[in-house]
Amino acid sequence: MEKITLTVNEVAELIGVSTGTIYTMARLGEIPHKKIRGRVLFHRETIEKWFVGNNS
Repeated sequence: MEKITLTVNEVAELIGVSTGTIYTMARLGEIPHKKIRGRVLFHRETIEKWFVGNNS
């Protein structure tokens, strides 16, 4: 069973950018995310749809 949420490191690896880029994109609202107790987390399905939509 796949995880529902992804960490910054996992998203960075998935889309091929640095963790710094992911943090910057999250801060600027350029990538869908949630902050939970100081952690930045990403919903796997939302990120996959977002990535396909931004690269087509």
